[in-house]
Amino acid sequence: MNYRQILKKNIDNLTSQIRELEKLCEDKEIFPLAKEEIEKLKSEKAALEKELTLSEVSLRRKAPSFQHRNVIMEIRAGTGGEEAALFAADLFRMYTRFAEKKGWKIETLDTHISEKGGFKQVVFSIKGKDAYQKLQYESGVHRVQRVPKTEARGRIHTSAVSVYVMPEAEDVEIKIKPEDLKIDVFRSSGPGGQSVNTTDSAVRLTHLPSGIVVTCQDERSQYKNKLKAMRVLKTRLLDRLNREKEGKISQERREKIGRGDRSEKIRTYNFPQQRVTDHRINFKTNLNTILEGNLETLFERLNCYYKN
Repeated sequence: MNYRQILKKNIDNLTSQIRELEKLCEDKEIFPLAKEEIEKLKSEKAALEKELTLSEVSLRRKAPSFQHRNVIMEIRAGTGGEEAALFAADLFRMYTRFAEKKGWKIETLDTHISEKGGFKQVVFSIKGKDAYQKLQYESGVHRVQRVPKTEARGRIHTSAVSVYVMPEAEDVEIKIKPEDLKIDVFRSSGPGGQSVNTTDSAVRLTHLPSGIVVTCQDERSQYKNKLKAMRVLKTRLLDRLNREKEGKISQERREKIGRGDRSEKIRTYNFPQQRVTDHRINFKTNLNTILEGNLETLFERLNCYYKN
């Protein structure tokens, strides 16, 4: 029995329990307790139904033709301010360590560093055999629960970071007309917005028909920044094209990635309990093991779940 079948079975069980309790509501003495329990069960049922819907949508999103592609990943700090940015850096290190174990190559394409050295946003590519096949289900909101370095009173803080994974576009797939592209150059900036370069080496590309904007400022060479930005732009355009073919509008991506809402979590990293929980497959494992990049077992379970 796969995970979706288990979800359906649990939903059916909750439906039966609700019906039985509704019969008891005819007894005036039992009514208050029964009503409270019914509301609780209905809430649990609604949560499972939402999870089932999300799993079915994710299943439909599989793109077998991209399984062996390299990927471009975006990690963006969401709810939680500086603590979210610090955890974004932790996730970047986690994926870097996993890539190193696989013998893959990581290339940073764009970074926006926070005041404490975290990442407001980091965009990077991973090149290696079956990279997209392994990483495709990492898209979503990753929630962290821990005592922040910035918290003096030792209070556990909840933050959220968004991860998005795209199969990297090949040059022959996406052609961009020169008249459809606006190119701006500016000086690179570091934490706090201060300039970190004396020349206008940073590049901003705006694709006018789609409104997609890509910036790149990591290289000292304007030309190299432009090449990197073009890779990201083409990949985002390919991603949008694929989702439109599937009947998904671009607003969905902005809602999924842009907000970084803690309630949309796919995974929780709980530091006090030293535990990671993937909520889609109800898989729990050791926190340090995951953060050290030992993701193979988790990825195997996710791939098995989405294939069934």
